[in-house]
Amino acid sequence: MLVGLGSRLSAAQTIEMIHSGKGRMPPMPDIAGPELEALLRYLGVHASAQDEAEQAGKDRYTFTGYRKFLDPDGYPAIAPPWGTLNAIDLKTGQYLWKIPLGEYPDLAKDDMKNTGTENYGGPIVTAGGVLFIGATVYDRKFHAFDTRTGKLLWEYELPFAGMATPSTYMIDGRQYVVTVSSGGRDPKSPVGGAYIAFALPQ
Repeated sequence: MLVGLGSRLSAAQTIEMIHSGKGRMPPMPDIAGPELEALLRYLGVHASAQDEAEQAGKDRYTFTGYRKFLDPDGYPAIAPPWGTLNAIDLKTGQYLWKIPLGEYPDLAKDDMKNTGTENYGGPIVTAGGVLFIGATVYDRKFHAFDTRTGKLLWEYELPFAGMATPSTYMIDGRQYVVTVSSGGRDPKSPVGGAYIAFALPQ
């Protein structure tokens, strides 16, 4: 992978990869100055005058990540809801409805439900007015809502969090909804991989 790197990538491209990461390699934005120059020499990458000028401009700004604003128990340190699902009228820009999406199982056991959580993944909407979404990090539930009212119609607990936008398809006149269940963002939850498909009622 590193053999001949200097002939495949410019210094600017190599530095961008080091600072931003790629694939399984994490970003390393703090490598700079003499340390970065030594690394480029080791990799056989030679900076041109243009590369050096571009890098000089980039070095003025760095990103060192972010920290979530959490309370001592690891929950968001603001009042819930901590994640919502919203319907917006695109003609007026007004909310039609807004509901909490997701919950923390440990809090739900203590009767603190519908707090909302971080969400990753979008919804799909069927012609019949049903919205399907997983997206919730901690409760691993897949939901169906009425698009007109936001009323929960159905939910199912996935083996892993379903943080992906679902898809729908039809076979022999029967409609199906499929989603990816994998997880990975909640250290307390299992991580794996599965495609889960549901057949809609006829």
